Amino acid sequence: MRKRSQGREMALQLLYQLDIAHDSFEEATRAFWAMDANRECAEDTRLFAEELVKGVLSNMKALDDLIAGFATNWELDRMAVVDRNILRIGSYELMMREDIPPKVAINEGVELAKKYSGAQASKFVNGILDKIKSEKKAG
Repeated sequence: MRKRSQGREMALQLLYQLDIAHDSFEEATRAFWAMDANRECAEDTRLFAEELVKGVLSNMKALDDLIAGFATNWELDRMAVVDRNILRIGSYELMMREDIPPKVAINEGVELAKKYSGAQASKFVNGILDKIKSEKKAG
């Protein structure tokens, strides 16, 4: 697995933990990295994962508003926690990370949905992120 893909996967797991446990970032990351030996990874992968999580957390309101605007007939708090956090990561990458091509952000979100959620979720994630990409181009 590529380093950034692995970093996104770890960011998703960490955001899921934060969403469920409501711990502070510091508590959650300390527990997350200490959880098991599978957390061992290259330092740059770990830093990328934490960078994504910090970016999502510091822009959570704007990201959630953006997602909610495109998720017709879906309330954010009623979405599966995994799907909601995949959309947050993808939206953050699309809107606030110039170093990540839009196609990559969308494809990575779809792959996370396939791995952690399901086939229907991957279509849902693809549709929402594609709409966000189009919004950014128009804006």
